[in-house]
Amino acid sequence: MLDPRRLALLRDVAATGTIAGAAARAGCTAAAASQQLATLERELGTALLERSARSVRLTEAGRVLVEHADPVLASLAEAERAVRQVAGLHGGSVRVAAFATAATSFAIPALTAFRRRYPGVELHFAELESDEALPRVRSGELDLAVTHDYAPLSRPDLRGLTQRPLYREPMLLAVPQKLLTVEREPVSLADFAQAQWVAALTSTGFQAATEMACRAAGFEPRISVRVHSYEMVLAMVAAGFGVSLVPTLAATARRGLGYLPIGRPEGLTRQIHATTRTGGRSPAVQHLLRCLTEALGKRAG
Repeated sequence: MLDPRRLALLRDVAATGTIAGAAARAGCTAAAASQQLATLERELGTALLERSARSVRLTEAGRVLVEHADPVLASLAEAERAVRQVAGLHGGSVRVAAFATAATSFAIPALTAFRRRYPGVELHFAELESDEALPRVRSGELDLAVTHDYAPLSRPDLRGLTQRPLYREPMLLAVPQKLLTVEREPVSLADFAQAQWVAALTSTGFQAATEMACRAAGFEPRISVRVHSYEMVLAMVAAGFGVSLVPTLAATARRGLGYLPIGRPEGLTRQIHATTRTGGRSPAVQHLLRCLTEALGKRAG
């Protein structure tokens, strides 16, 4: 039977591109990792790595084995966690990720409540965008991720994953103070076809949603500023550099700008989910889901 620690080493060689990188993840020396990988090759009777003085790469047999490694290791990790957590959440760990606006608005309070109730469970958290978090949940690197998708866009690849809806938030139009209407009635994006727009740097997620929403309103946005974060988006709008779509959770109060509800196109929303592996029944994850729901309820209240 294959040793899961050696499987994990091979998987990490594929992920990092070096034996030294895999060794660092495993917490051992490169020499020890190389020895374990050589043992794995002997056990299988075939070469898994092509080594040279400066690099290492997987053979075809190595690539096939790595394709099977993630589900095998995820299943083993799930079994270990289940055993540890049967005793009433007095041990084990749970690995969580969330994108920035979800983390600051409700995920951190949920994690705080979970840690207070179950101090014996070790918590690991990472701030990750949805496109980074989904494959890590699938591979078993994460137990739960708070993720999102936008109504105008197609759904991401959810094979092997289960999503629980947490919150559907409307998109708002952030505008400089001078463009605010007294009534703040729902507006049509088409009315801002000639405006300058502030947008994200990437061509996926929020930025793609912005461009598709504008196209649905009949125009191509005139993007004059591209930034990394909602904090910068709002700062640039407040400074008068343009308008921008923002989800409700990101619409914080700031001097010099305001928010308008959007009437057309209809249904511009961001859906927030708790994403887990299909079939996973970790008690820690179930209790954390409860904490996330409670935190959202308190925020809404």
